[in-house]
Amino acid sequence: MLKRLLVLQKLGPICGEYDFQEAILMNFKRMIVIVMDSVGAGHAPDAAAFGDEGANTLEHIDAAVEGMHIPNLLRLGLGNIVKLQQHTDHVVGSYGVMREISAGKDTTSGHWEMMGNPVERPFPVFYHAFPAELLQTFTEKTGHSYIGNEIASGTEIIERLGPEHFRTKAPIVYTSADSVFQIAAHTDVIPLEELYRICEITRRQVCVGPYECGRIIARPFIGVQGNFIRTGDRRDYSRMPERKMVFSYASEAGLMAVGIGKIGDIYAHIGLTESYHTADNKEGMQILSQQLQRHHRDAGIIMVNLVDFDSMYGHRRNPAGYGRCIEEFDQALGALLPQLNEEDVVLITADHGNDPTWTGTDHTREQVPLLVYSPALQQTADLGVRTTYADLGQTIMENFKLQKLTFGTSFLQHLK
Repeated sequence: MLKRLLVLQKLGPICGEYDFQEAILMNFKRMIVIVMDSVGAGHAPDAAAFGDEGANTLEHIDAAVEGMHIPNLLRLGLGNIVKLQQHTDHVVGSYGVMREISAGKDTTSGHWEMMGNPVERPFPVFYHAFPAELLQTFTEKTGHSYIGNEIASGTEIIERLGPEHFRTKAPIVYTSADSVFQIAAHTDVIPLEELYRICEITRRQVCVGPYECGRIIARPFIGVQGNFIRTGDRRDYSRMPERKMVFSYASEAGLMAVGIGKIGDIYAHIGLTESYHTADNKEGMQILSQQLQRHHRDAGIIMVNLVDFDSMYGHRRNPAGYGRCIEEFDQALGALLPQLNEEDVVLITADHGNDPTWTGTDHTREQVPLLVYSPALQQTADLGVRTTYADLGQTIMENFKLQKLTFGTSFLQHLK
């Protein structure tokens, strides 16, 4: 305890508005949240209502990939929450699963719930593509016509409609089983800034009222017919949240709130003190490492979304590729963990499932992993089944002595 007090005495000004008496009560100075986008841990109790009873992203990938090598995730406790081919008795992390109470199984719902804002009314989903009146408004407001208007895979539709896109100069519009309005354009046909302008107008003036979907997504691509490639310049334009979330409380208290990857877009950049766009998982982990070094004296939250699991392999129903992606993350995690000190804690989770062995191309309604590690923790703990993703946000709030959220129960007291 004396060592802890002496360390925290040195924090002084780096704790923002916290004085010394508040600082000595703080458990961790930096809380690092890593979201493995779509890495589910077994169907949720209400999965049948979503057509997903029996889905299990992690177990089904593990069964499909011989000898998946993930020693770091196993050490943090992943094998204690799902049945994997490999196991270890040397667990150093605390572990559990979280269940979603939001009405959807999409990226926005999952992330918002983590930070204290469950989505109680489902976002509109366009099961039969977009209605004519919505697309008429799109044309009037953006000044562009469109092609497509389908429920489609992004890589497939740009390959199929690419020639027509070049001929007509019209953006490719499509959706999915998620609440999204996706707009794809080749950068030689519609420059990147114009594509972003189209998406911003669509967010503010087109997808409104009953059509206010979760996200408008810019999908730029390059290349030639037969080899079109989506670039890393994707942008997500989120609808505005109805409740104040963790980032706002943290930044208002003088704490850092850093978003990496899609985090800024998902949370509409509300409450973030810094935001860094990334092209893939590798860059996300690199920037996370850089930010840990840069903010070694600062208190607050760093949150990263790693999207490749979902976009590259889950939706494309590629279990082998998904397994390799998990192995690559495990390697990057092995390099990251030694950067942590006793005032850091890392919380690894997911926002929904996307079982690549499942039917269709949609997300799957699953509970998600919860892995917690800090060099300061002397014992592991079974965190059990958390009844809402908001438990994560409530834990962050309690750690920094911020007010309680409306939803969630902190598990901070279980970390020993």
